[in-house]
Amino acid sequence: MQQNNGLDKNQLISFMLFSLIMLGAMFYFQNKQAKEEQRKNAQNPKTEQVNSAAKPSVAANLNTNVTPSSIQTVNLANEELKLEFSSLGGQLSKVELNKYKAYDQKTDKADLPLYLINKNNSSYGFLFKDRTGKVINTKDLVFTPSVNGNTATLTSNINGATVQFIYTLMPKYTVDFKVRTQGLSQLVTDGKANFVWDYQVKNLEKGRAQEQTHSEFSYAFDNYGSYDYDGRTTLDETGETLNWLGVKQQFFSSVIEAKNGFTQSTGSQEPIAEGEYLKKFSYNGQVQMAGNELNQDFTWYFLPLDLPLLKSYDKNFDEILPLGWSFIGTLNRWFFIPVYNFIASFGMTAGWAIFWLTILVKLILSPIMFKQHKLSAMMRVIRPEIDEVNEKYKDADPMKRQQATMEVYRKAGVNQMAGCLPALLQIPIFYALFRFFPNFIDLRGKSFWFAKDLTAYDDVIKLPFSIPFLGDHLSIFAIACTAVILIYTMLTAGNMQQPTAPGMPNMKVLMYIFPITFLFFLNTSASGLSWYYFVSNAINIVIILVIKYWILDEDKIHAQIQANKAQPKKEGKFQKRMREMMEQAQAQQQAQEQARKQAAKKK
Repeated sequence: MQQNNGLDKNQLISFMLFSLIMLGAMFYFQNKQAKEEQRKNAQNPKTEQVNSAAKPSVAANLNTNVTPSSIQTVNLANEELKLEFSSLGGQLSKVELNKYKAYDQKTDKADLPLYLINKNNSSYGFLFKDRTGKVINTKDLVFTPSVNGNTATLTSNINGATVQFIYTLMPKYTVDFKVRTQGLSQLVTDGKANFVWDYQVKNLEKGRAQEQTHSEFSYAFDNYGSYDYDGRTTLDETGETLNWLGVKQQFFSSVIEAKNGFTQSTGSQEPIAEGEYLKKFSYNGQVQMAGNELNQDFTWYFLPLDLPLLKSYDKNFDEILPLGWSFIGTLNRWFFIPVYNFIASFGMTAGWAIFWLTILVKLILSPIMFKQHKLSAMMRVIRPEIDEVNEKYKDADPMKRQQATMEVYRKAGVNQMAGCLPALLQIPIFYALFRFFPNFIDLRGKSFWFAKDLTAYDDVIKLPFSIPFLGDHLSIFAIACTAVILIYTMLTAGNMQQPTAPGMPNMKVLMYIFPITFLFFLNTSASGLSWYYFVSNAINIVIILVIKYWILDEDKIHAQIQANKAQPKKEGKFQKRMREMMEQAQAQQQAQEQARKQAAKKK
């Protein structure tokens, strides 16, 4: 993080604002366990309604004699997916992404097959009410499977009606899913069908807390034009027609699209504290029936969250990738991702691509950085005059002291607000990178030095105990980043003017506390982010030393300030506004004081 030499009051305010934002982000993303407990202890009534809707109290288990040995399976496969279908419920019982591997906690390597669906973690079906009011759930039906080329057809009969699920494996991680019924109108009268999906997402990445945070509902509506997500609360979109619904994880997503949309959509989610699953999702939505027959087309997508791939569908899938809102997302989509890809195209490793990305960012910001450090030098030069003003007005009205200080700045030609710009620029850059590193699939599984995966933390130093907010390990990249920020703080805080008013906090102490909070924040974050900020702050140290000893001559700056003082100054709009505000405040204060004195005399 970049700070100024001789920070003025406005710069200190911007720094404190930035620090508060960082601390807020740390507690938001690190303190998940406390939030989970709070949600469990005070469950929303809507959640209970959703859960009861997703699990009907009256269900017709039409195949009570089904045994595991009687369940048949059939398979389809291409270069991207391996699929297994079960005769029980006619469902997808296994989905493997061939080109990716899942993280194995036992070996600390990404060497396991990557399953989005496996071991009954996903269960879906359609619910109908028959004429007696009982619920027919296709999850309970036994289907007869058959395979023809890349199409699997599963057929079931119930009381004279036929239900058929037709799955066709397509390119680009796509499975066409058609539902056809015949004779169902003889059993069903209300013309409604509910699609119910219960899904426990598997732990696929190294950082469990980080992946759990990124696991959420996602969905599109308004004819694919609008997108929304829900990561913590109940899903309640009863007033919208959803074009598709997805359950997103850190790098992958399972999505079902309804050609005629889902209506009356509700859902719930519940974090899972430990084990191979992260969260339990439940969804319930209605689909259209015509003449009490369900003949609808759906599509399943089992997607790696690769931005070019997501864009290629033209269904607003690219919004699933959480690159940040508004300007933050634009910065990632149009700068960081393209620039990283360009640098990586030269064949260098991911870690060195991040290194050169950091260099490029620093070069782009270098004119602003130079002005910032020049302002710092100017602040150092006029420090004796500021000290004189503070000494002269130490017993006077603080408003007068502030006016006299601003007059010194004005005569010297120092723009106090100029130092705020670099700090403000760092906020969108930080949040863009905070979204970029843990969500950019091209970095997934890429190692660099002692970090085995730049999208997860490095944990070479393992602790025999767990420290709150820090975890059971120490990240070397996080420690290195904290160290360079601390060194940079020591270089920039030495000339900081301390507050003279009683009760004001010591800003030097706060600035030294800031790097320590950064350690807690980065220790469980993506190591790529820590590496970027290590390089960035190391460059900051080099820049400040070069500018201080080889570029800026404080004697020349002093001469320039004296020349500025000799020239008549035109008061700027901001300075005029500030002066008028202070004068008005001072006049109000004097009037109030005079009124108090008159009231005291009357008594």
